[in-house]
Amino acid sequence: MFSAKPNQESQKNMEHQKPVIGITLGDYNGVGPEVILKALASNRILKICTPVIYGSQRVLSYYRKVLDLKDWTLHSIPAIQQINYKVTNVITCWDDKQTDVEPGKVTPEAGAAALACLQKATQDLKDGHIQAIVTAPINKYNIQSEEFKFPGHTEFFTSAFEAKDSLMFLVSEQIRVGVVTGHIPLGRVRSQVTPERITQKLTMMIESLTNDFGIQKPKVAVLGLNPHAGEDGLLGSEEKDVISPVLEQFKQNGNLVFGPFPADGFFGNMQHRHFDAILAMYHDQGLIPFKYIAFENGVNFTAGLPVVRTSPDHGTAYGIAGKNTASESSMLQAIYTAIDVVKNRKESAVEIEEK
Repeated sequence: MFSAKPNQESQKNMEHQKPVIGITLGDYNGVGPEVILKALASNRILKICTPVIYGSQRVLSYYRKVLDLKDWTLHSIPAIQQINYKVTNVITCWDDKQTDVEPGKVTPEAGAAALACLQKATQDLKDGHIQAIVTAPINKYNIQSEEFKFPGHTEFFTSAFEAKDSLMFLVSEQIRVGVVTGHIPLGRVRSQVTPERITQKLTMMIESLTNDFGIQKPKVAVLGLNPHAGEDGLLGSEEKDVISPVLEQFKQNGNLVFGPFPADGFFGNMQHRHFDAILAMYHDQGLIPFKYIAFENGVNFTAGLPVVRTSPDHGTAYGIAGKNTASESSMLQAIYTAIDVVKNRKESAVEIEEK
């Protein structure tokens, strides 16, 4: 018995079957470049995808010296059309000849560069040259400009792909959490917790669990808004008047949704272990327990979009930037999750066509 060695054409086709994953540099004075390089340095990721870093060869060379990765070659290309499927590619997205890397420092130049990387990768995603984007952390302040007036990546991609809505969906092996309201002040949360909004977010969560994560009959827990989930109206009526009627409608349509649960008791009793995902009413209600449970390997996934976008669940971490102490675990999981979602969506599309 023997196996035939693939010819050049079949080998080329095999390479093309791997998804091409775009990775944006983020704020180059934060930990983004470090966690990207650490995640890709072993080259093992090349077996399952072709990475393309949208950033700067100059900036990455600086961090390669800091991380003692000088012997590792990054393939510089002028545009995605020149991609090499066997290596990690780098597209320089701005004129970086005068770029000074200052780890830990907030500068307008770093914000402008982060936006240039994001815009170039997004255009290549729109044009179908890459199958997913993994975004390294940005500074939500120094990136602001006439071209970027968003609270964060989630809202940027929702607008860029003209989606009616999207879901900030934090995922890991231990827990998945989505939020009804995202990057808004706490004082505006109540006005945004409406039957329509809960319905939209819960629908996107169930569809994402099915199509993006391959869970055919997902079981979802929904948290209340008020302390003790309103204590039967004593501490607030939103649970009875707003949330419960929505859940009842979902149940009548055959969905496995439960709640509303008091958030403190729900996580205190580790009830999240019994559900495929949890829908929280506001940002900190969901993200505090998520990051406590899964900070090292958590991933921020934007559900509800026609494209795949993930990111690590941490920020720029200026305090440790350039010190070779940042963990690449969350970035690596963000890349793996993007690959998995691309694969699951393809399989889901095939199943729909066959039906």
